[in-house]
Amino acid sequence: MRSMLKASVAALAAAAVLAPAAASAQDKRILNYYADYDPAPLAAMEGIIADFEAANPDIDVVLQNFDHEGYKTAIRNFLTADAPDLANWYAGNRMAPFVKSGQFLDVTDVWEANGLNDTLASAAASMTIDGRKWGVPYTYYQWGIYFNRDAYKQVGAEIPSTWDEFIANCAKFKAAGIDCVTTGTKALWPGAGIFDYLDLRTNGYAFHMDLANGKIPWTDDRVRAVFAEWAKLVEPGYITANHAALDWQDAAALLVQGKAANYVMGNFAVAVFKEGGMTNDNLGFMPFPTINPDVPRAEEAPTDTIHIPSGAKNVEDARKFLVYMAGADAQTKMNAAMGQLPINKNAKVAEDDPFIKAGFELLSSTTGGIAQFFDRDAPAEMAKLAMEGFQQFMVQPGQLDAILARLEKARQRIY
Repeated sequence: MRSMLKASVAALAAAAVLAPAAASAQDKRILNYYADYDPAPLAAMEGIIADFEAANPDIDVVLQNFDHEGYKTAIRNFLTADAPDLANWYAGNRMAPFVKSGQFLDVTDVWEANGLNDTLASAAASMTIDGRKWGVPYTYYQWGIYFNRDAYKQVGAEIPSTWDEFIANCAKFKAAGIDCVTTGTKALWPGAGIFDYLDLRTNGYAFHMDLANGKIPWTDDRVRAVFAEWAKLVEPGYITANHAALDWQDAAALLVQGKAANYVMGNFAVAVFKEGGMTNDNLGFMPFPTINPDVPRAEEAPTDTIHIPSGAKNVEDARKFLVYMAGADAQTKMNAAMGQLPINKNAKVAEDDPFIKAGFELLSSTTGGIAQFFDRDAPAEMAKLAMEGFQQFMVQPGQLDAILARLEKARQRIY
């Protein structure tokens, strides 16, 4: 594998002695890959690229790595001006602008020819726009409810499977002076996780995505039904009272201390819980409970992806790399380094991490679809306004009509 980051001095010093090797490299087909990996996953990807090159000795993969924020700006430029052969991005609505503008290639035939509709089934819906596939997903992580087992034991509550059971438990926690649900909405997005699950469990994946894509009025009775379920938490005071002033880590501390029983959050929070002193013995994980049993179970799992830009110069080798990255071995290696979940159902996860194991089983068995997260599934402006509305509802539930009217006005303007 050739690196874009080789020191120029070393390259000049080695030029004379490595001339034959350089000439050999020039005979290879070049596959340019732009990405935004942190150090650990970058090292894992370099290993995967080395394996791919060993299996395809006529291909040289050139990986150029950006920092995350820089990449968000860079991708809009390089897809237009000088596209690589492969580019990292995200599933769902985040890839839609590049699909609609013709900047990502349709790779439906790659999925069909390599059985990916089966092995990557859990993320298939989030990779589909207009009935076609536009890239390959390689990692995601689950959301759900993390809970304090000691708090459950203290009040004699059973782990719920339905929303009615969950709300009944909340009364027990409140009587014991424990917040049933904690969250920190100072940064807005944690409240969106609660809304997403309430909507997915009340109305299902297709409705949720239509709402995020501006096809459903915010004043629709089905949207009001979501807030009616949310009100069962808000109105009795079952959520941490000062959540609007808390960062998500502050709320995590309340769960660790046993001052809160449940937290709707992503798996990345496990490290914070454990840094605070929780262990596998008192930290638990459960899927968000069932609200409408007739709605197939959908989950929240932000998904990272690899795409072939329409301006790619080496499309055929890029397609080979997508197939390789979709495989169980590559996804096992990559996600072990990332501490996240492989999407290929035949991949392996760490048996000694109960949260990774539970997440893999949860997402691999999902039949109702995989949502990304509200601020990935909805356009940025609409997402911000909606999340502000979610936070306000959690503080002022009596303002629901005004909140929904404001969001509906924004929907009509934005879409």
